[in-house]
Amino acid sequence: MRRCPWPTEDPLYLAYHDEEWGVPQHDDRKLFELLILEGAQAGLSWITILRKREAYRAALHGFDPAAVARYGDADVARLLGDAGIVRNRLKIQATIQNARAFLALQETGGLGALLWGIAGGEPKKNTFRSMAEVPARTPVSDAMSKELARRGFKFVGSTICYAFMQATGMVNDHLVGCYRRNEIAPAKRGR
Repeated sequence: MRRCPWPTEDPLYLAYHDEEWGVPQHDDRKLFELLILEGAQAGLSWITILRKREAYRAALHGFDPAAVARYGDADVARLLGDAGIVRNRLKIQATIQNARAFLALQETGGLGALLWGIAGGEPKKNTFRSMAEVPARTPVSDAMSKELARRGFKFVGSTICYAFMQATGMVNDHLVGCYRRNEIAPAKRGR
């Protein structure tokens, strides 16, 4: 069974590639989780974040935006002391700010409606044959980054947004030859 070359033999990485990465995701809370994790990954490897994912879920009340939006100084101190997550003050503060920005978006259709709208509403299936062909950013990820920043989100640069688009199936970047590329069914608009 041929896969994309990036997941090592690590079972966690393989499961992520085989079951989650590139599958169209429309659930706002799941999108929030992945946006936070992609921001936490900045400067680190994705496997590092995958290994910390359960600790993030525990530390952030299951990625409940309403709970995270209420965090104050004591919560920041608690998170800075949690060895299970990335203990970076700017990333922790960004997580709280992003929860607040997420809640503001709920009044206008939600995170999924905004981001899938920017991405064109349906997954784009790319035809890359090697990792060297896969871009780090695109004009769509540039637009997504700009709009999220305009709405108060932090740690949402274009490269982070493109990785988020890959993770959430807005783009299917499984390489030609990877068995998952054609297994992933495109999500229908308006889900």
